[in-house]
Amino acid sequence: MEKRVLVVDDEQSIVTLLQYNLEQAGYKVSTAMDGETGRDLALEQQFDFIVLDIMLPRLDGIEVCKQLRQQKILTPILMLTAKDDEFDKILGLELGADDYMTKPFSPREVVARVKAILRRSEIQNNFQPVKNEEEGLIKIKDLSIYPEQFEAFVNGEQLELTPKEFELLAHLGKHKGKVLTRDQLLSAVWNYDFAGDTRIVDVHISHLREKIEPNTKKPVYIKTIRGLGYKLEEPKGE
Repeated sequence: MEKRVLVVDDEQSIVTLLQYNLEQAGYKVSTAMDGETGRDLALEQQFDFIVLDIMLPRLDGIEVCKQLRQQKILTPILMLTAKDDEFDKILGLELGADDYMTKPFSPREVVARVKAILRRSEIQNNFQPVKNEEEGLIKIKDLSIYPEQFEAFVNGEQLELTPKEFELLAHLGKHKGKVLTRDQLLSAVWNYDFAGDTRIVDVHISHLREKIEPNTKKPVYIKTIRGLGYKLEEPKGE
């Protein structure tokens, strides 16, 4: 089935370029030139992927991303920024974006990143339920991860996770007790080279902690191993 991509950018040349390259890659593309229109399209229609500029008229991309996530729209989002602004990038990721790129960029790289993220998230949409719901279960005290069902629970309450957040949690769970470096997590979860930009891992780890840790200032599940990376482990002294 043809995948649907929404491109939201106020520069017509960029919209035209991305639309052409994405359609050449086999995607059906819708476009919007301002944040409000893009948000409304994303709420009214079902898309498989959203390419979202940060600097937009009427409603900026950060606010669009925030509102979509608040409305439980978990469609993967790739954010674009014309500024090499650390704050914009990190804030976008903290609000639930899956990835970011800084302008100018190669349209081929955008297509490659869309493919990489969709390749993972489409598994989530097409999974076949397992006969035994306990099959593949990763149980760590009050945290339960079901990789086959793409579901996770804490104290019996289902977590609302973006595709990338779930992939990161599941990968850590499958390697419970093992220290994984940021580069290893980048390779395993994002599946392409971030040129050493491991901050995206740190942001997603922070987001996961907000959802699974009783106290984010003293995490008991996801531990930081200074100078190395992270590991998911059984809480001690519980």
